[in-house]
Amino acid sequence: MPQSLAKNLVHLVFSTKNREPVLTEPVREPLCLYASAALRDLDSHVIAINAWHNHVHILFALSKNRSLAQIVMEVKRATSKWIKTQGKQFAKFHWQSGYGAFSIGQSGVDEVKTYIANQAEHHRVKTFEEEFRSFLKRYQIEFDERYIWD
Repeated sequence: MPQSLAKNLVHLVFSTKNREPVLTEPVREPLCLYASAALRDLDSHVIAINAWHNHVHILFALSKNRSLAQIVMEVKRATSKWIKTQGKQFAKFHWQSGYGAFSIGQSGVDEVKTYIANQAEHHRVKTFEEEFRSFLKRYQIEFDERYIWD
């Protein structure tokens, strides 16, 4: 076959360092727009994105030419640099070092888009830590609680 074709959908989740609730409402939408642009520059189309007080959810189509780890590193680097320009309260901003990435089939896109859009509703009853643990369990990812959080 002379052409390489791929569609790998990824639900990416990562949080602020120590899950600090620094992603205030005025910065969340611009942050999402900036992250979307960074992903577009990495040939990875964003399908849905939303940020909450201490974390971000992104559903995107992974570039066939770059690794997931490379894309996550670049998006976190770019958004971290950007957010530090948004005021002195963000001068020491950092993302956590890790992330969660979950594969999504095409048939699951609408459900994940709805989930991402409804972050405010989810977090009325569930913390980020509870949410993240539920993803790990749902996707049957073994983990050691001592090493998920920083």
